[in-house]
Amino acid sequence: MEGRERDRPWIFRTYAGYATPRATNVRFKSNLAKGQTGLSIAFDLPTQTGYDSDHEMAKGEVGKVGVPIGHLGDMLAVFDGIPVADMNTSMTINATAMWLLALYVAVADVHGAPRASLAGTTQNDILKEYLSRGTYVFPPDPSIRLTADLITWTLHETPRWNPINVCSYHLQEAGAGPVLEVAYALANAVCVLDAVRATGRVSDDDFPKLVGRMSFFCNAGIRYIEETCKMRAFGILWDRIARERYRVNEEKYRRFRYGVQVNSLGLTSLQPENNVYRIFLEMLAVTQSRDARARAVQLPAWNEALGLPRAWDQQWSLRAQQILALESDLLEYDDIFEGSKVIEAKTADIATAAWDELAKVLDMGGSVDALGYMKESLVAAHAEKRRAIERGDVTVIGVNAHTGTEPSPLVAGLDELSFERVDPKYEAEQIDALGRHRAERDNGRVAAALEAVRRAAATGDNLVPPSIEAARAGVTTGEWADALREVFGEYRAPTGVTGRAGTGAGLDEVRIKVTAAAGRRGVAKLRMLIAKPGLDGHSNAAEQIAVRARDAGFEVVYQGIRLTPQQIARAAAEEDVHIVGLSILSGAHGWLVPEVLEQLRAEGVDPGETPVVVGGVIPEEDGRKLIELGVARVYTPKDFDVTRMIGEIADLVAG
Repeated sequence: MEGRERDRPWIFRTYAGYATPRATNVRFKSNLAKGQTGLSIAFDLPTQTGYDSDHEMAKGEVGKVGVPIGHLGDMLAVFDGIPVADMNTSMTINATAMWLLALYVAVADVHGAPRASLAGTTQNDILKEYLSRGTYVFPPDPSIRLTADLITWTLHETPRWNPINVCSYHLQEAGAGPVLEVAYALANAVCVLDAVRATGRVSDDDFPKLVGRMSFFCNAGIRYIEETCKMRAFGILWDRIARERYRVNEEKYRRFRYGVQVNSLGLTSLQPENNVYRIFLEMLAVTQSRDARARAVQLPAWNEALGLPRAWDQQWSLRAQQILALESDLLEYDDIFEGSKVIEAKTADIATAAWDELAKVLDMGGSVDALGYMKESLVAAHAEKRRAIERGDVTVIGVNAHTGTEPSPLVAGLDELSFERVDPKYEAEQIDALGRHRAERDNGRVAAALEAVRRAAATGDNLVPPSIEAARAGVTTGEWADALREVFGEYRAPTGVTGRAGTGAGLDEVRIKVTAAAGRRGVAKLRMLIAKPGLDGHSNAAEQIAVRARDAGFEVVYQGIRLTPQQIARAAAEEDVHIVGLSILSGAHGWLVPEVLEQLRAEGVDPGETPVVVGGVIPEEDGRKLIELGVARVYTPKDFDVTRMIGEIADLVAG
C-alpha cells in the first residue's frame, strides 16, 4: 500500500523447555539466534503442580513436557547469557505462577536488571485449569487470591509485565467451539478483575491501567475463517465489558491484547507431514485481520503428535512465521476484512451467542460457582466433535478421508529419530542437583522465608514479596507450594463426566458386545476403571473414553486426574473392575505403567484376568515394551475412533 508505513511484526515465539535447565538454555539461545524475538517457557509437570523433582508424584515426569525448575539456581541456569532486561518472556504457568514470577524477578535482581524493565507474561489463569488442563493445586478461592496478589503487585513494580494471560487455548482443546471459547474466557476474565477490584489495593485512577494490562492467550483451529471472526468477536465483547462493567473510557486500555498458539491437538500422527499446512492456515486466522491481529504467535511443530519436537522442527515452524511476516505483503495493508458482509455477519453471530452464554455464567454467580456447568458443557461439546469425526461429518485428511499414502521420508524408518526423546538420566541428574542445593543453602534463612510465606497466606497480606524473598533464600518449588498447601488445602475439580452424551456411529453394535461380555463374566454390567496416573492433567481423552464407555453400557469408575499407582490399584480391587484403562499424555508411561501393573498384582488384581489398556502419545517401541510387561492393548493418537476402541475393549474382557 503506497505511502503507508509497514506494520511491525508480531513477536515470534516457539514453546520450548525440556530435560534440564542447561539443555533448555542451549535450545533458547539456538532459537534466538535463528530470529525468534521472544521466549515461551514450557515447565515440566512437577514444577507446574508444586512438587520437587524427588517427590513421589514427580517420578517419571521430570523434564518430560518442559524444563524442571526447583529453585533459583535452575532459573539462573535457564537464563545464563540471556539478558532478561532485553527479553520478552512468556511463562505457561498457573497454580505456581507467583512462584515462577518470583524466581524470574530474583534472576533480574541477580542480573542487575531493573524490575521495571521486565517484559513478558505469566499465564496465571487458574480457572481454565479446573476446566481443561488440570495443573491446579489449591481450591478456587485461595487460587483466585494468588492471582489477584500477583496482578496487583505487578501494576507498579513491573509495569511492562502482563500479569495474566486469560487462556481460551485449552478451552478449545477441551471441546469448546467459538461461542463457548469466547464466553468462558471472558467469564474467567471478569471473575479475576472483580476479585482484583475487591482487594481495595487498586485506586479508581489506576484501575483502567490494570484492565489495560489484561491479556489473553487464544487458540486457532483449522476453520480459519470462522476463527478469524472469533478473534474479532473477542475484541468487540472485551471492549464492551471494559466500557460497561469497568467504566474504562480510554480506548487504549480497552484493546483486546492476545497471544496465540495454534491448535496442537488438531495435529495428526497419521500423515503427520500434513500438519505443516494445518499450522500455516491456522496462523492466518490470527494474523490476516489487522484489527484483530495477535501480539505474539507461537506455532507447534509438525511432529508434536509423535513426540517432543527437535530443534530443527521448531525452526521449521519459526520460518513459517518469518516468511508470512517478513516476505509477504501482509503487514503493508489496513484490515483486509473491513466492510466484508460475510465476516461481519459471522462475527456478529459469534458475539451475540457468546454474550448470551456469558450472561448465563454470570447469572450463576460467575466462573467459580459455574465450574461444574462449564465443565459438563465442554465435555459434551467435545463428545459431539469426536462423534462427528467418526461419522465422517467432519473431514480430517489422512485420518477419516484420503488415508492412502506414500511412505513419508520425514518419518519412514526413523522411528524415534523423528522427534526428541528425553533420556531418563536427566531426571536422576536433576534430583542429584536438587540434593546438592539443599545441602549447600542456609537452612535457617529458608525456614524463616517459609514461615513468612505461611504467615502472609494466613493473614491476607500480598504473597509476592515473601515469595521473592523465599526464592532468594533458596526455597524450592515444592517447599513453597507445601507451605501454601498447609494454609489453603488442596482440591479436586469436577470431571464433567455425567449423564449420557448420545448416540454415535456403530454404538448399537458395541452395546451388543458389551452386554455379551458381561454375560460371559456372569455380571449384570461390566465395570471399567479409567485412571490418570502421575501429574498429567490433560483429561480430555480420558473423559471421552469414560463418556463413550458409559454410552456403550459399561459402569465407569473415573475419579479424575493425578492419582498414584497405589491409589489406582486399590480402586481396581475395591471396585472389583473388569478392565483398567490408563491415560498418560506426558511421556511418563515408561515408569508409571509398570508401577501400576506391579501395584495391581500386589492388590490381588491379575492383569491376565483384568486386562489393562493404555492410551497416550506412546512411541511404537515403547508400546511393544508395555505389551511385553503385561498390557493388553496400547492406543495412540492414530486410534481416532473411540467407539471402535470401546468395542475392542469389550472383546478383551470377553476373552
